[in-house]
Amino acid sequence: MVDLTQALITVIGTLVPVLLSLITLAYWLGGKFASIDERFARIDERFEKMDERFARIDERFKSIDERFARIDERFSGIDERFKSIDKRFEEVNKRFEEIKEYVDYKFEEIKTYVDSRINRLAEASRAYQEFFIEYLSVKGLLRLSEASMLKGEIERFTRLSTMNPLTKEEWEKIRRYLEKDELTLEEALELRRLARKVTDEYGDRIEAWKLHIYASIMVGWALRRKLEEEGKLEGGGC
Repeated sequence: MVDLTQALITVIGTLVPVLLSLITLAYWLGGKFASIDERFARIDERFEKMDERFARIDERFKSIDERFARIDERFSGIDERFKSIDKRFEEVNKRFEEIKEYVDYKFEEIKTYVDSRINRLAEASRAYQEFFIEYLSVKGLLRLSEASMLKGEIERFTRLSTMNPLTKEEWEKIRRYLEKDELTLEEALELRRLARKVTDEYGDRIEAWKLHIYASIMVGWALRRKLEEEGKLEGGGC
């Protein structure tokens, strides 16, 4: 019995310090957990405040998004207006193109008409010059000695000229005719035909018209000789 009591006392003596230690540890841990819980509570409060701030930020972003949406609507309206303006400009440009084509066509038509009238007037003037010079030559009023005065400038012109519409051979033929003092009627008519081509292309050059005058004089004198040979005209000096 004494041994059992002694054993219980020993066990209790051993357990009491352990229990006290456990109680102390539990109390200490309880304080620590309370401190931790308090800290977590403060952290939760901070997160709540952050959530509130983020909520306000979200509200602001929503407000900004709404403003941008309204701006987009306005720009959309402006885009529509610009599209409408672009469409009008396209219509105006199309109209201008139509007017331009019409005006170009009319100018070309007028130019063709004017060119035709000028060409006809030039041909009539040249024909009159041919007739007048040939008539004076046939009558002996224009002499071959007077025609030779034109040769100098004409020969310089033909030496420089190897251009269209005459071929190189035709320019050579003109130079050969100019070297002769007298031409047959066939040669004189050929020279005048070539002179006409020269005035068609180089009508702005005085040398071209001098060549035409010279050729017309030679045609007149060739006709005069033919009429003399046929006895239809009295002979005259050169």
